[in-house]
Amino acid sequence: MKKYSYLLFLMLPVMMLLFEACRKQDLINNDSNLKLTFSTDSVVFDTVFTSIGTSTRRLMIYNPSDKRLNISSIVVGETSQSVFRLNVDGVAGVSFGNIEIPAKDSLFVFVRATIDPLNMNNPFVVEDDLVFLINGNIQRVKLIAWGQDANYIIADQFIKGYPKFKIVADSLQTVHWTAGKPYVIYGFALIDSYGELIIEEGTQIHFHDKSGLWAFSDGVLKVRGTKENPVIFQGDRLEQEYRDVPGQWDRIWLMDGRQGFNHEIDYAIIRNGFIGIQAESFIRATANNLKISNTIIENHTGIGIYSRLFAIDANNLVVANCGSYGMALTTGGDYRFIHSTIANYWSLSTRNNANVYVSNYVLDSLSVPIPYPFNLVMGNTIIYGSNDEEIETDFVGSADSTYLFDNCLVKTGRKLSLFPGFVNCMKNQDPLFKDYNTFDFHPDTLSPVIGKGKIDFAESFPVDLDGISRTPFPDIGAYQFVPRTK
Repeated sequence: MKKYSYLLFLMLPVMMLLFEACRKQDLINNDSNLKLTFSTDSVVFDTVFTSIGTSTRRLMIYNPSDKRLNISSIVVGETSQSVFRLNVDGVAGVSFGNIEIPAKDSLFVFVRATIDPLNMNNPFVVEDDLVFLINGNIQRVKLIAWGQDANYIIADQFIKGYPKFKIVADSLQTVHWTAGKPYVIYGFALIDSYGELIIEEGTQIHFHDKSGLWAFSDGVLKVRGTKENPVIFQGDRLEQEYRDVPGQWDRIWLMDGRQGFNHEIDYAIIRNGFIGIQAESFIRATANNLKISNTIIENHTGIGIYSRLFAIDANNLVVANCGSYGMALTTGGDYRFIHSTIANYWSLSTRNNANVYVSNYVLDSLSVPIPYPFNLVMGNTIIYGSNDEEIETDFVGSADSTYLFDNCLVKTGRKLSLFPGFVNCMKNQDPLFKDYNTFDFHPDTLSPVIGKGKIDFAESFPVDLDGISRTPFPDIGAYQFVPRTK
């Protein structure tokens, strides 16, 4: 017993210190000079669409004291009508009282914003304060959000087997979308049979998750951007962290049409979806074309251009960094790509497919191939990427099928002399893009494509995607090299 009493006597001072420390932390620090500290003095939201809301921003509140703190109140602004909303300790609202923070500890506050439409074409700023009352003192953190009013298109129809949609151009109707307020699409915006949608220069189209633009059979899409004011298709999250996030929306879906009523896309940027453009003969073999010029299709989780028995005529086209294929031209069709850059350095997952895939058949219900005629011409075009083989051909007999890569730079394991479809092509020479990580596919100073273009193709398209003259010494690809000036 004496032994245990002695040990207890030795431990008593330690126990008293621990008790004192616990009691000290249990006390509330009422010092009027004490102030909270914050992870930032301003919570800032990038431009967001009115009525949609934003991603969540996190604010950390720190207690620098060695005692507990009681925050008498946390309030958003001076009114309950603020566009900002909070979540404190899992509870949503605009005001909170008697929030305690242990000594040397912290508290998470999550902030969201929903901005009401003000019918303004230009972005506008909304500001408020997050107000803290502690020990009779007031501290503030600034809340700032940039709002943008928009034209909202919300799907209101559903047919089994199809995505939800809203008709934006009805039969025999021509509709113009213009710059000013952007268009924000929930579901699919549908161009009905014999309807026409014309999208004018500078227009911005933003798609919500799993949304897209859809031209039904015999509907017509015309995109009329300019070099100075391209038409932009992208997701509806405008915060900076979403700038290069793929898979934010679904696709532009174009179906078969009548002869002479071509789909046309000029000076457009199509980014961050699942499939950039899907063009397919849905009801019958198409009699119209898809004409694409001066356009960038980039950063899609699936495919840049996916076609099924269609006709595509393209020039000054960039298709870049897609998770499956840059292009999948399937089930036959007629294709012509001149002065294009098809580059794939996808790094967000493993890409097992070639950058460009072509085939001339479809499988029937018994997995028997049904062949269709196929014709492909690529001229003065770059087909390159991070895989060893970036061109895959998948043909069966019994259908006229030809392909020609004329004066191109290609990434392939083929011995080109054994394949008559490759004429005067450079093989496996790094095109030396300026910076493919930032989607800059201009040739750099030592690029092997400089001056190696075939003049016949350049004469048909004498200026590049930037409006730079190609002649008299054209480069291969969508961009002409411009020497740096001192």
